[in-house]
Amino acid sequence: MGRILCAGLGPGDPELMSVRADRAIRQARHVAYFRKRGRPGQARRIVEGMLSPTVQEYAMEYPVTTELPFDSPAYKACLAAFYDDWATRLAELAQQQDVLVLCEGDPFFFGSFMHLHTRLQGRAQVEVIPGMPGMVGCWSATKVPITWGDDVLVVLMGTLPDAELERHMRSADALVIMKTGRNLPRVRRALQAAGRLDAAWLVERGTMPGERIVPLAQVTGGDCPYFAIVLVHGQGRRPEVPE
Repeated sequence: MGRILCAGLGPGDPELMSVRADRAIRQARHVAYFRKRGRPGQARRIVEGMLSPTVQEYAMEYPVTTELPFDSPAYKACLAAFYDDWATRLAELAQQQDVLVLCEGDPFFFGSFMHLHTRLQGRAQVEVIPGMPGMVGCWSATKVPITWGDDVLVVLMGTLPDAELERHMRSADALVIMKTGRNLPRVRRALQAAGRLDAAWLVERGTMPGERIVPLAQVTGGDCPYFAIVLVHGQGRRPEVPE
């Protein structure tokens, strides 16, 4: 019997993935990865040039992405069927050989592999190689510490209701806001209402080609790439600053 091994690829720069993930990728003979229909896929791009010439690839193409509201019954049913199908296919394949699944960032930190992981329990041997979360690469790219002293860091999804976004933005010392994209105008409004907009940064494609870091207050337009995170650095109690 084989196994299903999921490798966390880190924030995007191949040099920032772990030694263990690098070794597993280069040794893999069967590799699966998520992607949008008609796109090469970010995970596949990260490992370009690392795979064996004889590797068998399995592109797991999402049936929907932004065509339906993410919280609608139709969206949830469509994605559930997608994960059910691929869990079955991977479990069957793993009866004969090892299968490597690629996952950006860390698989257990908002990674799509989590939906497969729950469905594969008792059906296949599953192992996960941790990866550096994308937000770590993004705040490192700003060259400013994200937290100091006793700062409280809160990770938010841009899909949250406006009032909930504002509430967390007011209470936290440092912020990481994911799933921005078309939610960027709402995120900007909530930060403005919370008095945090002038301290916010937009990091697009952190550690990847085309990386862009800009104060959010200077960003025009209502959209940004999928691989974009909004950051608000904490100030904390700095030893060199007297209270």
